[in-house]
Formats: sequence, structure tokens, C-alpha cells
Amino acid sequence: MNNSNPIHRILIVGGGAAGLELATSLGKKLGKPGIAEIVLLDASHTHIWKPLLHEVAAGTLGASEEVEYLAQAHRNYFRFRLGKMQGLNREAKEIYVSPTYNDTGEELIPQRTFSYNTLVMSVGSVSNTFNIDGVDQHCMFIDTITEAFKFQKSLVEAYIKTHAIQKRETDERLSIAIVGAGATGVELSAQLHEVTNMLAIYGLEGTDEVDITIIEAATQLLPALPTRLAIATQQQLTKLGIDLKLGRRVVKVTDKSVETHDGEIIRADLKVWAAGIKAPDWFQNLDDLEVNRINQLVVSQTLQTNDENIFAMGDCAACPWPGHTENVPPRAQAAHQQASTLYKTLVNRQYNKPAVDYIYQDYGSLVSLGKYSTVGNLMGNLMGTVSIGGFIARIVYLSLYKMHQVALHGYFKTTMLTLSNLFRRSIYSRIKLH
Repeated sequence: MNNSNPIHRILIVGGGAAGLELATSLGKKLGKPGIAEIVLLDASHTHIWKPLLHEVAAGTLGASEEVEYLAQAHRNYFRFRLGKMQGLNREAKEIYVSPTYNDTGEELIPQRTFSYNTLVMSVGSVSNTFNIDGVDQHCMFIDTITEAFKFQKSLVEAYIKTHAIQKRETDERLSIAIVGAGATGVELSAQLHEVTNMLAIYGLEGTDEVDITIIEAATQLLPALPTRLAIATQQQLTKLGIDLKLGRRVVKVTDKSVETHDGEIIRADLKVWAAGIKAPDWFQNLDDLEVNRINQLVVSQTLQTNDENIFAMGDCAACPWPGHTENVPPRAQAAHQQASTLYKTLVNRQYNKPAVDYIYQDYGSLVSLGKYSTVGNLMGNLMGTVSIGGFIARIVYLSLYKMHQVALHGYFKTTMLTLSNLFRRSIYSRIKLH
């Protein structure tokens, strides 16, 4: 890319929920008529809505839900580029993209420089390990599609190994430890419990004999939910046989165990870290863009950084929440709202109109325990805060994903995709077995 092209170039780094929705809407509005060039950069070939990654990791959600970036770009008049950003030159209005390698280490795409007129940072978040000994070496993460599929493969291999050992009549049981009792950890634990039962049905006897443990430093799980709903979720997990270690701070992780601050050593064959988030560490060296203590880019109410040509949204942005001491929480609904607001701002910029302020609308929180339960609270101006559960909560939870699909594909294609997946589930295995 070069700056000789007079057309305004909007470069979006990160194709998560917010980034892909923004690229799609801007492509149709500005890219199609040639008003601006929209470019999306991401290190992956495909997109999956991040709140579903725990289902990918458990094997209950397959590749049918993936969105191919190149195909989405072609249909919606923006350009997709594969790569990972590694640096920024604000004066030259350029970003630096690291080389891309294949699985064998061969360089496919060399290091590149992309120019921009407007830059949008939307790279999401990664797990915060808090520099605890052994986490990086021995824990698995599910922050990306690649990591989720890697965990799923390890999970199936562990199940098969356990099945073979059970056949040899030993007492060895598969043990899984999840560190962190937020939405990701809780939802993953329920999905893993469901998978163990499915595998037993498919003939892997003994795989239902699995120890699943959640370890959480706080004394209550699900801090985003009211205490009453958190307790209800805790009771449901206990009923499923999931061991809850609350009020236990992890101090060390080894190849076969997790050690807590009170000296307890919890045996674990598979260890998943879901105990906090931060923006990537390389955000600390983005040409003096202001960041907070967890590397998030500090933005104003208009989602602008301390550079008027650079915006940030989603989990990587520290956005003020008027009337609250904390920033806007890192939730899918916030990312969706920010993409909608930034779309208006970036369209306005083409016509020298002012930016639009982003005001977070909290519609509540929902947590799905797979087929077992869904709990949460809905918030609104007319009804205040209402606690919901069961079938109604499940429908509301699924509707959040459908809203994301509608933003990407429109109502008709989303309906067709939903029907297609219903038929697929009646034919194919309910879990990924390889």
C-alpha cells in the first residue's frame, strides 16, 4: 500500500466481533461507492464469535460457524489482509505487520508496511496470567480460534488415552482444572461435563469418569451477575459434579497440578487459564499511544485515542462509562454497540461532520450452562433489572449471537444459516471427535 492513492483509507486491525461488523458495514456504505477504501487485517483466516470459543474448545461447535474473512470481504466491498500488527509510526501513518509463516516455519508473506488515514484498533484481549509461575508453560488458553481448536484436540486425545487406560483396568481418571470462574470458565465447565456424557454414549466407556475443577480467587463465581444468580449457578454446577474451589488463589502451575495459596495441590491433566484479561503486551510500544495498567488503549467518549486519527474499541479499549467508577466492561454487547457508534463517526468523518459519543447501554448479563441451564439478568428503562433463567434465558442468549450474524450477513442469510445448522445437527455427530 502507498499514500499516492487519494482515496481515504480506513484500516481496521482485528477481525473480532466489533472489527468484522465495522468492516462489513463500512464496506457497504463507503467501500461499494468508492468513497473510502476499507481494509481489515487479522492474523487468522476465519472468524468465530468469541463468546462461542468455549464451545469450540469443548468440541460441541464445529467449523460450520466460521466466517471466511476473504469471502466476507468480497461480498461486502472491503479488503482483507492476513497478518499480525507489530508496530506503529504515527507520523508516517503506517503500521508494521510481522511475517506470516506456515505450520512448518516457512515464510509465506514477508514483513509489510500498511498506510492509513484512519486507524481502528480492535484486536480484542488475551488472558492475563499475572506472571504466575508455570502458567505460560503448562496451561492452555482459549482466546483465539487456533487456541480453542488446539485445546479441543488435546481434550479428545486425553479422553482416548483415558479410555485405553480404563480398558487396562486401572483407576486412572482424567482431571481437568479451569482457573477462573467468570463466564468463560463456568460455561466451559458445563460444556466439558456434557461432552464427557456424550463420549460415553458414543462408546468410550469410562470417559464419564472425569474430574472437573474450577479454581477461583474470589469467594463468589460470576462477578458480573447478582449474588442470587451466582449462587444458583454454583448450585447447578455442584449438582453436575463439578468441584468448586472458591477463595483459592493460584500461586503455581506444574505439568500435573495446580497449587493454591493455602498449600492445596490439585491434580490436573489438562489445565485451562481463564482468570482475567489484558490487551496484548505490544500495545505498550505503540508510538506513545496512552495505555492503562492492563495495556488497553485509553480512549475518549468518541472512542478516540490521544491521536485524533486512531480509534479503539472492544476489549482492547479502556472506554469511560459515565456515572461509574469503572470503564465499560469487556462484553460482546459493548463491542457490538461500539462498532455501531464508530460506524457513524467514520461515515461522518468523510463529510467533515463531528464524531459521535459512545454511551454504553447495559442490557444485563447471561451465562449459558449448555443444555443444563441458562441464567442471567436483563436490564431496561421500563422494567428495571429482571432475573431470568431456563428456556427464556437460553433464547435471549442465542439471540445475542443471531444479532451478530445479522450484522454480518443480513436477516435472510442468517435465517438460512440457522435452518442449515439445524439439519446438520440431525445428521452429524454432536461433538467433534478428531
